[in-house]
Amino acid sequence: MGLIRRHHISFTNAANGIKWAFSTQPNFRVHVFFSAIAIFLSIALGISTVEMILIVLTIILGLSVEMVNTSIESMTDLISTEWHQQAKIAKDVSAGMMLLTAIGATIVGCLVFLPRIYSLIVFHSF
Repeated sequence: MGLIRRHHISFTNAANGIKWAFSTQPNFRVHVFFSAIAIFLSIALGISTVEMILIVLTIILGLSVEMVNTSIESMTDLISTEWHQQAKIAKDVSAGMMLLTAIGATIVGCLVFLPRIYSLIVFHSF
C-alpha cells in the first residue's frame, strides 16, 4: 500500500506543478493556447496518425521545456537575488533552449499544416 501512496503523492505533486505553471506563468499559458490551436487544426484538417503523434510530441516537448526554463529561473533566483554573470548565463541559456524549441515547433507546425491549408485555399477558390 505504501508504494501506491507514494506514487499518488508524486502524481499529486506533479499535477500541482503543472497547475502552478499554468496559473502563474504567462508564457506557459501562451504555449497551452497555441497547443490547443494545433490540436484543433489537427482534427479539423484530418492529419494522419503519424502527424498527430508528431504534433502531440512537439506540444509535450514545448510545454516541458517551458517548465524546465521556469525551474531554472526559479532556482537561480532562489540561490541568489543579486546579479551574477553565472546566473545570467544560466537564465539566458535556459531561455535560448525555449526559443529553439519554439522555433522547432513552428517548423513542425508549418510542415504539417501549411500544405493542407494551401490545398484548401487552392481547391476551394475554383
